[in-house]
Amino acid sequence: MMGTVTAPATFVPTDFEPPVALAAAGFHLEPLGPQHNERDYAAWRSSMEHIRSSPGFPDGSWPRDMSLDENRDDLERHARDFADRRGFTYTVLDPSEDVVGCVYVYPARDGVHDAVVQSWVRASEAAADAAFRGAIAEWLTSEAWPFARPLYEPLLT
Repeated sequence: MMGTVTAPATFVPTDFEPPVALAAAGFHLEPLGPQHNERDYAAWRSSMEHIRSSPGFPDGSWPRDMSLDENRDDLERHARDFADRRGFTYTVLDPSEDVVGCVYVYPARDGVHDAVVQSWVRASEAAADAAFRGAIAEWLTSEAWPFARPLYEPLLT
């Protein structure tokens, strides 16, 4: 007799509809994709050291030097992850539609948390980072998301 095979656990419930927008405190989020390539590239390239010093980027492996084409490939990967529900990456836009940051929501692999969330804002927006993180933390623990234990500073649950 063959044993039953259990399907792998999914990151989010099958009936979950990921949020496609958030507006708060002078910024808004939308799913990141290749249409943001030039603006995204300019944002992180101008802020590499600031991003590396942001909570959640402890190993210094990103950002790293890459071309605009490599960045587009990365954005296409994030868009596929979103469509396939493997992870959810959002671009952070100011009122003029300039990219000022990103938010990454992916499965945690530590056996304690159900999601690990990272975010960054460009160096020119550093003064708004605490308010931004507070808004994202509130969003992550709202009914918009199915997580009981997301790992994100300032939550640190």
